[in-house]
Amino acid sequence: MKQSILFVAAATLLLATGCCNKQDNTATSAADVVMQNILNRKSVRSYTGDTIPAAVMENLLRAAQAAPSAVDRRPWSLVVLTDKSQYATVFEGNFNMQKYMESGAVVVLCADTTFTAPTRDNPDGPAVVQINSMWRDDLGAATENLLLAAEAYGLGACWTACYPYHDRMDPVKNALGLPPTVVPYAVVSIGYPSAENQPKDKWDPARVHYERW
Repeated sequence: MKQSILFVAAATLLLATGCCNKQDNTATSAADVVMQNILNRKSVRSYTGDTIPAAVMENLLRAAQAAPSAVDRRPWSLVVLTDKSQYATVFEGNFNMQKYMESGAVVVLCADTTFTAPTRDNPDGPAVVQINSMWRDDLGAATENLLLAAEAYGLGACWTACYPYHDRMDPVKNALGLPPTVVPYAVVSIGYPSAENQPKDKWDPARVHYERW
């Protein structure tokens, strides 16, 4: 909890100062805390099963919904599962079942693949149902925000794929009663780690290009 308080305080300071003045040691420290949280994120697949406090869970969901969204459409909906008696139905045949059962909570990130608004060529016209071609991008950003927030609170989390695999999507969609246009995009298990986990150093300068390839 001390780590999470430090992260939230540092992030608040970062936003307040803009972290643009390199002479400001406080702002630099806040940036370091945020960077460390990002670099410390790792996929945790084994948990103690302990309950996640409701206030912490709400903050994780707030973080997910703070993600960027194309045209600010925010197509996401989040289904939080803690009743393990229904997991066998919701995640039928899913090989990630053990980590779901050990976790403190499972979050299913869903996306409405449509939106209702006037068309671009007739902005003053009636609102009509249209395909949202950017929902995957929005949900990917929301999922990453959720993972980073879990790291900040000392929790472990693992992003497990759902979309586009119908053998995983269909049981989730049917069991949770998702509307026809809503797709289960990702399933994230969250809990207190049962063992020490180390992040991977993924920095590769060879994959960075300046000005052109």
